Amino acid sequence: MTDSRDGSELTLVTTPFRTLARAQGRHHGGVAGSDPIIPDRGEFIDALAALRRGSVMVRLGEHPGGCVIDGGVVWRSAPTLLRYGLVQRWENPEGFPAVEYYRLSPEGRAFADRALHTWRRRPLLERLAVRLAG
Repeated sequence: MTDSRDGSELTLVTTPFRTLARAQGRHHGGVAGSDPIIPDRGEFIDALAALRRGSVMVRLGEHPGGCVIDGGVVWRSAPTLLRYGLVQRWENPEGFPAVEYYRLSPEGRAFADRALHTWRRRPLLERLAVRLAG
């Protein structure tokens, strides 16, 4: 995967309660003062599951918080999905001109398969803790 901000190659590794990114010797996760890569893991896994089922992410305007999947607003996961190329723009011939539509990219589909498989293998209490803690 490529980080669109600087073009560096990223490898995402899921661990029970965090996601780490290692890029050419830099560590993007767990650094004091840095934003987490996935700020709300519960929302992120729900977004991946919906997109994997074939749903479309719809963005109204420039603000990434204006994204919707299956009628639910995706506030915190949309920037991560877009930044790491997990979704790609999709031209909807029946859509509205000012609205952008996104579907999982091939890399996003492979990542979603791995992430959802890992998520389902987690104990129920761990999944609940992640949902409550974000």
